[in-house]
Amino acid sequence: MRILLVEDDELLGDGLQAGLRHCGFQADWLRDGESARTALQTEDYAAVVLDLGLPRLDGLGLLRVLRGGGNNIPVLVLTARDATSDKVIGLDSGADDYLVKPIDLDEVAARLRALIRRAGGQVTPMVTVGRLELDPAGRRVYLDGDRVDLPAKEYAILELLMRNAGKVISRGQLESALYGWDEGVESNAVEVYIHHLRRKLTPNCIRTLRGVGYLFEKSS
Repeated sequence: MRILLVEDDELLGDGLQAGLRHCGFQADWLRDGESARTALQTEDYAAVVLDLGLPRLDGLGLLRVLRGGGNNIPVLVLTARDATSDKVIGLDSGADDYLVKPIDLDEVAARLRALIRRAGGQVTPMVTVGRLELDPAGRRVYLDGDRVDLPAKEYAILELLMRNAGKVISRGQLESALYGWDEGVESNAVEVYIHHLRRKLTPNCIRTLRGVGYLFEKSS
C-alpha cells in the first residue's frame, strides 16, 4: 500500500521510510506541509503519517485543509507533543490516530493497517475473497488453506486488487502502489506480475479489461 510520510527530521524520516518499506508499505517522504498538500491533491495514497511541527504549513494546518476540503484519507500523527491537550487538538483537527515519539515501528505499521482496514469498511484483519485469504500483518496469502509464497511486488498488487474485489483498478493505480518517486516504472511490469499471479493462484481470478484496467473477481 502506498502511503505519504511527512516528517522534517532527516534522520527520523530516513529511518521511518526504510522501516515502513520493510513492513510492506510503499512510502513517499516529504519534509514540509505545503509539499504534502500538493502531493495529496495529485497522488493516490492509502494513508498519511504526519508530523505536526512542519515548516511552511504545520501538521495541524494540513489536517484542517484536508478535512475542510472533504479529504477523508486516514491520518496517523507522529509527534513529540505528548500533553493530553495536544492529543485532543490533533484528534479534533481530523487525525484518526495519534502516537507520541519515540515510536515503535511495528506499532506504527499495525496502526496503519488498522486505519486502512477501517477506511475500506473491513472489520476483520484478514482479507478473504472466494478461495483466497490474505493476511496483511504477516504478508501471507493462502489458497484453499495452503500458503502461497509471493514476492513483494506480486503481493502488493494482489492486496490492492483483493481489497477492491469487484472494482476495476487501473494500470496507473497499480503502478502507483508498486513504485515510489525514486523508482522507475518498469515497462510491462504490471502485466508480468498479473501473469505470475494467475499462474500461482487461479487463472480466472484477475480479469483484464482492455484499455481500462484489472478486476479481481469476487467469486475467485
